[in-house]
Amino acid sequence: MNNKMKAILPIAVTVIIWLLPVPDGLTANAMRYLGIFLGVILALILEPLPNSAVGLIGCTLAGALRLVPGPNGKVATLGQSLGFTLSGFVDSTVWLIFVAYMFAMGYEKTGLGKRIALLLMKKLGGKALGLGFATALADLVLAPFIPSNTARSAGSVYPVVKNIPPMYGSFPENEPRKIGAYLMWICIATTSVTSSMFFTGLAPNLLALSLIGKTPGVDAAAVSITWMDWFWCMLPAGVILFILVPLLTYVIYPPTQKTFAETPKWAGGELEKIGPITRQEIMMAIMAFIALVLWIFGSKLLNATMVALVVLCLMVIFDVINWNDVISNKSAWNTLTWFATLVAMASGLEKVGFLKWLGAIFAHYLAGSSPFVVLFGLMALFYFSHYFFASLTAHTTALMPVLLATGAAVPGVDIRLLGMMLAGCLGIMGILTPYGTGPSPVYYNTGYIEKKTFWIFGSVYGFIFFAVYAVFAMFWFPKIL
Repeated sequence: MNNKMKAILPIAVTVIIWLLPVPDGLTANAMRYLGIFLGVILALILEPLPNSAVGLIGCTLAGALRLVPGPNGKVATLGQSLGFTLSGFVDSTVWLIFVAYMFAMGYEKTGLGKRIALLLMKKLGGKALGLGFATALADLVLAPFIPSNTARSAGSVYPVVKNIPPMYGSFPENEPRKIGAYLMWICIATTSVTSSMFFTGLAPNLLALSLIGKTPGVDAAAVSITWMDWFWCMLPAGVILFILVPLLTYVIYPPTQKTFAETPKWAGGELEKIGPITRQEIMMAIMAFIALVLWIFGSKLLNATMVALVVLCLMVIFDVINWNDVISNKSAWNTLTWFATLVAMASGLEKVGFLKWLGAIFAHYLAGSSPFVVLFGLMALFYFSHYFFASLTAHTTALMPVLLATGAAVPGVDIRLLGMMLAGCLGIMGILTPYGTGPSPVYYNTGYIEKKTFWIFGSVYGFIFFAVYAVFAMFWFPKIL
């Protein structure tokens, strides 16, 4: 599809929605807002423009047309409309995502992320299974601090791992199964798991949690989920899946070579090249430790975003990164704009009354169903609908508010539990397709794994991931929350 069609289709969808008759229970402004929202979601999928630009255009258009009502349902004033357009920029979760990108930059700039990966390769890389676990552990160690799995896996782990297959004559066109295919699959499957294991392991996790508090009729404070809430919920399933990935891959997709004597030597040589650990690496490790400790134990003193901002200031003060690094990090500022506008757009669905109206309709059809069935059904729908999305962020923005509103309209459904069940599976659903999560195309396009195999394994691992996750989501999460 050419760029012209990619631009025309979102506009066409918006116009069509605007021209449809307004259903009973909705206002004309709500219908117009829905048209803009669906146009934005389609544009996020097709990408005629950068995602942050799409979000800003949609949010600005809705504000300029004063589609979102002011207090008491009255027509918004000019100031209130501007306030809606900019409302996402004061959301604390958006700033936590931004600062976490700075953590990722700190790992990259200091070289600490590369050093960690090489140390693991040196210690565990002599045999195929050990090499698989070393690859997985490198991602796991970085996951709590790097919310972009693209930066973490494709940016830190892959540049190290890609050097190993050629040492043994394993190339995409020649003996890919010798070791290359095995390692590439472990990389993408592991980063999907670690993205779900930690609240800060994937940017859409944070976006999803911010949407829970915007569910109609829900007290945001009452449904808040902390870093530790997330960690304890995800720990059992996360550990099982993390260990399962290298073991299962070794059984059903084993490398044809089992020992790799040169890998530890190569990793040792690379460590010698980069030299002894530097002051900046030590400081980066200290800053990461401080952030982790405060996220775990300091939630009553500082919220997660304030912790991140404090650590960012310390990183600048101690020259782990400098201010020019901060202001020149395009990915971080781009993500800030993107997520801020999407948070505002998602909140607008509630403010115009659309979510309450849609939730009531779904609740009518779900009448008589037990909360258990509703929770499982909504979770399964959210997970497997990812086959139709090329972006976890677009998926979250499009479906999570609707499913939360549906759950809220069913008596007996715990919205905090439902929100955690939906948010917690965002990372693992990325395994389903070659476009399911940020680093997927990187490993898909290496050519080590046949396209048919990538799709088959995506479905197989996707169902296994869901089965394990669903058991703990249904029976373990309620005990924690």
